[in-house]
Amino acid sequence: MAHARTWPWLLLAVSVIALDQATKALAVAALTYGVPAPVFPGFNLTLLHNTGAAFSMLADGSGWQRWVFIGIAVAVSGWIYSMLRQAPAGARWMPLALALVLGGALGNCWDRALLGYVVDFIQLCYRASCFPAFNIADSAISVGAAMIIIDMLRPGSGPTAGAHAE
Repeated sequence: MAHARTWPWLLLAVSVIALDQATKALAVAALTYGVPAPVFPGFNLTLLHNTGAAFSMLADGSGWQRWVFIGIAVAVSGWIYSMLRQAPAGARWMPLALALVLGGALGNCWDRALLGYVVDFIQLCYRASCFPAFNIADSAISVGAAMIIIDMLRPGSGPTAGAHAE
């Protein structure tokens, strides 16, 4: 059973999953696969399916990567949950970062388990080059990971990183 102080962070993770899945459903319903829909210069909505990892790495695998990525997501999610349970009372920064990564990991894991690929639809471009398409889950993972890195670089970080109330 989750500690009472863990519930708000789990609720945030579930909110990330819900927002991710809702926006993916909207993208699937409204967009034509592979056809960019310009929103404004440098920002398109482009429905794509990613069978690989970040930036479509390993996307050309024969299907084994689906199960490896699901396994990794489940294992990492379990580890993150245990870290959330151990977070000191009053900690905010690290539990927030962990909740974002947890929600993002499970949002993409849901896609992989049900569809065999992750639905991506946000595409940023500069001139003729476009960054690989991504989604809300990817964004949550990226922001959470950046927060974890920032926390590790802060003075006084270490085994009790995130122990201070932010």
